[in-house]
Amino acid sequence: MAERTRVCTEEMEEKTRKRKEDRSSDNSDKVTLKKEIGLLSACAIIIGNIIGSGIFISPKGVLEHAGSVGLSLIVWVCGGGICALGSLCYAELGVTIPKSGGDYSYVTEIFGGLVGFLLLWSAVLIMYPTTLAVIALTFSNYVLQPAFQNCVPPFIAIKLLAAICVLFLTWVNCSSVRWATRIQDIFTVGKLLALALIIVVGLVQIFRGHYDALVPSVAFEFQQDSSVGQIALAFLQASFAYSGWNFLNYVTEEVVEPRKNLPRAIYISIPLVTLVYTMTNIAYFSSMTPEELLASNAVAVTFGEKLLGWFSWVMPISVALSTFGGINGYLFTSSRLCFSGAREGHLPYLLAMIHLKNCTPIPALLVCCIATIVILCIGETHNLINYVSFINYLSYGVTIAGLLYLRKTRPNLARPIKVSLLVPISYLIFWAVLLGFSLYSEPVVCGLGMVIMLTGVPVYFVGVQWKEKPKWIYRLVERATYVGQKLCYVVFPQNDSSETEPLTAKATN
Repeated sequence: MAERTRVCTEEMEEKTRKRKEDRSSDNSDKVTLKKEIGLLSACAIIIGNIIGSGIFISPKGVLEHAGSVGLSLIVWVCGGGICALGSLCYAELGVTIPKSGGDYSYVTEIFGGLVGFLLLWSAVLIMYPTTLAVIALTFSNYVLQPAFQNCVPPFIAIKLLAAICVLFLTWVNCSSVRWATRIQDIFTVGKLLALALIIVVGLVQIFRGHYDALVPSVAFEFQQDSSVGQIALAFLQASFAYSGWNFLNYVTEEVVEPRKNLPRAIYISIPLVTLVYTMTNIAYFSSMTPEELLASNAVAVTFGEKLLGWFSWVMPISVALSTFGGINGYLFTSSRLCFSGAREGHLPYLLAMIHLKNCTPIPALLVCCIATIVILCIGETHNLINYVSFINYLSYGVTIAGLLYLRKTRPNLARPIKVSLLVPISYLIFWAVLLGFSLYSEPVVCGLGMVIMLTGVPVYFVGVQWKEKPKWIYRLVERATYVGQKLCYVVFPQNDSSETEPLTAKATN
C-alpha cells in the first residue's frame, strides 16, 4: 500500500478509536463486510433480482419471436428449467469457491486473470448499467403512467425520475446493509403479491370460460414464420426476465453460513419464480389476444385496465414497487462485483474499500450509480435487451464450462455439493445452440457484444499486466486513492479467512 494511503487509513482508524472511548465496544466495530443475509434474505435477493421489470416487458418480445401463444409458454417454462440447471452448477461453484463476485470470481480462480477480467469488463461497462437503466426506466414509466392516461409520459420526465430513484437507492445501500436487505425483503413480498393478483384474476377468467387463446388448436397458430433463430431470440428475451438467478453468488461473503444457505436459497427460489412466471403469462393470455399483447408497451397496465376497472390503478403501482425492489437488488449485487474485481487488482484499489463505520462498499456503489446514470443519459436502452442477454448467457456458459474444467484438473477438491455431470453438459449444449442461432439471426447485435468484450484485452495488458508503468502514473493513482478515501471515509476491510478461503485448502490427495 502506498504511503499516503496508509497514512489516510491510520488517520481514520485513529478517529474511530477516539469515538470508541465514549461507548462500549462490540463486534460491530470490526471493519469487515457484515454477514446479515440469512436464508430468507438470500431467497429475497434471488427472487427480487429475477422479478424486476422483465416479466412486465419481456412477454411482448417472447411472443413476437416465438410466433404463437403456445410456443411462447413453452419458452417460459423451458427458460426456468435452464435456469434451474445453471443454478445447480452455481450452487456447486459457490460452496467450492466461497468468494463474493459470482461468475467473475469463479472464472478468475479457474481460468486466470484475463478471462475473468473480460467478464468483469463487459459487466461493469455495459451489462449491469444497461440492465439497471432498463429497470429504472420501466419503474418511471409505470409511476408516471397514471398521470398521463391519454398520452405517453414525456421521456425527459421518465429519465429524471429514473435517475432520482437510482440515486436514492444508492444512498440507502451506502448507508446500511441492513436497510438494503430489508428493502429487498419487503419489496420482494410486494412484487410476489402483485403477480399473485394477476394470476388469481387470470384464473378467475379461465374458470369463467375465457381461455380461447389457450386452446391448443388456437395457441399454436403461428402469426409468422417461426425459425430456430427466432426461437433462440425468444429465449434471449425470456432470459432477460430470468436474469439475476445467480446474483446470490455475488454476495457469498455476506451470507450467514453460505455453504448451507446458498444452495437452499437456490433450490427454493428458482422453481418458485418459474411457476410464477408461467402462471402470469397464462393469466395475460386469458384476457388479452396476442395482437393486444403485442400492441401494448405496458402489459400489466393493459391487463389491469381490461379486468380491474376502477381498481386498475393497483397494477402500475405494483409494477413500480416490483421494479423499485429490482433496482435495489441490482445495485446491491453489482457493487459487490466491482468490489471483488478491485480486490483481485483488476480495478482501482479504492473500489475494494468499505466505509469505516457502515461497512458498505461506497466507492463501488458510486461507480455502479454513475455508470447507470450515464447509460440513462445516452438514450433509448430497451433495444439493448437482446444484447445484454447475449453477454449474460456468454458469461454463464464460460463459468459452467469452468466447472467441468475444474472437475478434470482438480478432482480432489472438497465439494460439499457435487452435481451430476449431465447437468452442466445439458446446460452447455443448450447454451451453444442458443448462442449459435442468436449469432446467425442477429449477427450485428451479438457481434457488437463480442467486440466490446474483447476491447478489454488491451485494457487488461496495459492496466493490469504492465507492472513497470511510469512513476507519474503511480503517483496519480496514489493521489486519487488518497482523495477517495478521505471523501468516502473508507479503508480496506479485514478478511474472514474461515469463510472466504477456497476449499482447496481442505482438499486431500
